[in-house]
Amino acid sequence: MSATTDHPAPRAVPFRAPTARLALKLVTASPERAELDGAWWPRSRDLIHELPTLADVLDPLGGRITRIAVNPRYWPVIPPRIYVNGHTVKVGWFTSELDPHKILLLSGTSGRWDLLVIPPETAAPSAARLMAAASVGTDQRSTATALMTAEGTGPTPSSYDADIDADIDTAQAGRLAAEM
Repeated sequence: MSATTDHPAPRAVPFRAPTARLALKLVTASPERAELDGAWWPRSRDLIHELPTLADVLDPLGGRITRIAVNPRYWPVIPPRIYVNGHTVKVGWFTSELDPHKILLLSGTSGRWDLLVIPPETAAPSAARLMAAASVGTDQRSTATALMTAEGTGPTPSSYDADIDADIDTAQAGRLAAEM
């Protein structure tokens, strides 16, 4: 006994990672450097999965991303490197030199991107306002922390912050800074 079906045979569909939630400022001819070049709203605090998606979007826009720096305050795990479009990107962290609400991406051809990091748990309306403020704002002195504070979405100090601060080893920070 045989059965016939009218359904097409299953086929493999390649997995496509979701694109980064990103808002960038338009490039201007102004010689003054803005504090922020835009905003990024990751879906989680998992940098191993979030950073490749971000770098994948920025690579074609501003040249190959070669290094990324974050402040470890709100990131539980920081990978030493990630792989993007067939190349390796080094990832490092800085505590006092980098705003906890900002990420720095370096490109050998186009310089750097300074992006406001909107916490993944931020509500969509607040995230939209922050992305707009960071990408179209005219106040070039706005820092990532200032925008987060103004929106009222900045994380409040918690035991998570205390645990992260206690785990930061200054010797390791110096070693990683030397690698960057």
